[in-house]
Amino acid sequence: MEEMTAAVKASAESARQAVQLAGSARDAAAKGGDVVGQVVETMRRISEASHRISDIIGVIDSIAFQTNILALNAAVEAARAGDQGRGFAVVAGEVRVLARRSADAAKEIKQLIGSSVERVEAGSDLVGQAGNRMEEIVTQVRRVTDLISEIGAATEEQSSGIGQVNQAVSQLDEVTQQNAALVEQSAASAHSLQGQAGRLVEALAVFSRA
Repeated sequence: MEEMTAAVKASAESARQAVQLAGSARDAAAKGGDVVGQVVETMRRISEASHRISDIIGVIDSIAFQTNILALNAAVEAARAGDQGRGFAVVAGEVRVLARRSADAAKEIKQLIGSSVERVEAGSDLVGQAGNRMEEIVTQVRRVTDLISEIGAATEEQSSGIGQVNQAVSQLDEVTQQNAALVEQSAASAHSLQGQAGRLVEALAVFSRA
């Protein structure tokens, strides 16, 4: 009985430790889920910002194209003006060069931004999948925690029941010992009565002879 009691107490202690560990795992998984959620939100904002930058680059490219057209028209008008428009033609040519450079730079930046957007979106998808998986893990950990808590409660009840059984066994042992003592006393009394009865018979025999 003592071995069973010790085993049940050990099981109860193990169950309590398991509940604590499961609770810690649940909290860690929940925190991990929160972090993943924050990463997903950050990736979404980066994607939105990249799209806005791409739109702005598109506007810059359009302005550079229009500037190039205006500079070309200005060069044509300067050529018509002859010597008087020669200086203006040089300026218009430089403006066209700058417009082309701006357009080329805008296109290159747009390509880089586009590539970055694709990578960010791919990363967002992966992080989103990780977030979904983390939510599943959190749910599973919570289920396990609930089951372990139920097992712990059942073990506690079992331990309490074993304690009550031990108490009842102790009381039964005490009563048994008391009964044994009473039996011994009864046996002693019976032996004493038997002796007294024998002496009484002897006394009666004496009177009978007389």
